[in-house]
Amino acid sequence: MDKTEFRALIKHCFLMGKNTVEAKQWLHKRYEDSAPGKSTIIDWYAEFKRRRTNTDDAERNALRY
Repeated sequence: MDKTEFRALIKHCFLMGKNTVEAKQWLHKRYEDSAPGKSTIIDWYAEFKRRRTNTDDAERNALRY
């Protein structure tokens, strides 16, 4: 499973009202070694609390010299 799919699952947990610990337990129970870590889940919860809805990578501005 790729990171965008895991982000969608993290968002699902967030929308279902699970806290970060419950989300981590739920993901690790189902995906074991491939599940995202605690800090990733916490970071995405923070994004969703700031009303971010997109789970894709944020576009970054390229530095131009």
